[in-house]
Parts: sequence; structure tokens; C-alpha cells
Amino acid sequence: MKLEILTKNDNLSVQNSIISKIRDLINYKNLEPGDKLPSERMLSEKFEVTRSTVREAIQKLEFYGLLKSIPQSGTFVANIGVIAMNGMIEDILRLEDPDFKSLVETRILLELKTVKLAAIRRTEDDLRHLKQTLDAYENKVLNGEDAVQEDLLFHLAIAKASGNSTMNTFMLTITPEIITNFEKYHVCDKGQATLGIQEHKDIYEAIKAQDPKLAKAKMKIHFNILYQYCYNI
Repeated sequence: MKLEILTKNDNLSVQNSIISKIRDLINYKNLEPGDKLPSERMLSEKFEVTRSTVREAIQKLEFYGLLKSIPQSGTFVANIGVIAMNGMIEDILRLEDPDFKSLVETRILLELKTVKLAAIRRTEDDLRHLKQTLDAYENKVLNGEDAVQEDLLFHLAIAKASGNSTMNTFMLTITPEIITNFEKYHVCDKGQATLGIQEHKDIYEAIKAQDPKLAKAKMKIHFNILYQYCYNI
């Protein structure tokens, strides 16, 4: 019977267990850089967990550069020595979930940089995507609906427009945790969400005008309430 993931802590525990088993499998089979791992289906059956759980563990190891997935080919051991790999996996397993304050600080630092880069590098396609996410956010807020995910999609669109794949990956990595904490702490009330419409528009217009200094200034204003809220939790 496959394991069911019931809570966030359970999920992390199972994910770490799978990571440990993948490490043990690599060591047991003496897999070297470039060697292929068994398929997700085979690992799922071997470890008695769902394929999605195996996929999450593989994605985490891929994020840290220990595995490499090639579409329609499979997952391969990255070009790193066994001793270094085992050491890095131990470090990964010791990582604690970031608290909300750490996530907010990280997000602010990232976005003050990505918004400047977006203003410099954005394309017309980027602008269209930003406008779509901006409109989706505004529509939900004006209809009195929860717009947390639309808010973050707007910010992810900025990260994509920055043209920096690493920053974009970092944003994609921390976004699910931010959404969870926003809902937990009820960060975005109706008043703040309504104010956010104009702030988003100001950021969009600065990016459209390709003015990095103004874009950064508008992003600082946008984050002011969130930063204050974070340190009053």
C-alpha cells in the first residue's frame, strides 16, 4: 500500500526518506556520473510511495545539482564525486523549513533585484504576460475573491521577465511556502489587496517604461506593509 501524504511535516519526512533511499541506491549500485536511475514508476514501487513523492525528491536533488533529468530519457547522476554527493545530501536532509520571516526577507531581496532587471530586459511578450497576471489579480480583488495566488503569479512574471533563470528558480521554489503562510496568517486582507492593485499597476508601468530605479522604488513601497506585518507576527 502506498503512503498517503497528510500534512506538510509528513510530506517533508517522506521526501527526506526517499532522498536517503536514492542516495543508498546510488551507493549500493556504485552508480557513477552519467549513470541512469531507475524510472519514477520503478522507484515508486520499490519505495512503496506515490510517483509524485518520488518526483518531488528527484526535483529537489536536481535543484541542488545532484541529479539531472532529461525529458523522455530519464534521470541521471550528475557529474559529482560520491563523497561530495553523500556530503551534500546529508546537508540537504538537515535543512530546516524556512520560517515566514526568512521567506519574506528572501523574497524582498530577490524581487528588488529582479524588478530592476525586468525593467531593463523585459520583452513585449513579458509585458503581455505581466498585464494578464495584473488583470487577473485586479478582477479577483474587485470581485471580493482571494487573490493571493494571482498576486504571486504577477511577481513570478516579473522574475521571468528579469531574464535570470536562477532567480526565477528561487522564486518558484519559495512561492508555495509563501502562499501557505499568507493563508495561515491572513496577510492579505481586503483593504491591502485593493491597495495592491494600484501598487501592481505602478510596478508594471515602471517596467513598461524601462525605468529600473523607479521600478525598484515602487517595489519597495509595495513591500512596506508586508515587511512591517512580518515583524509584528
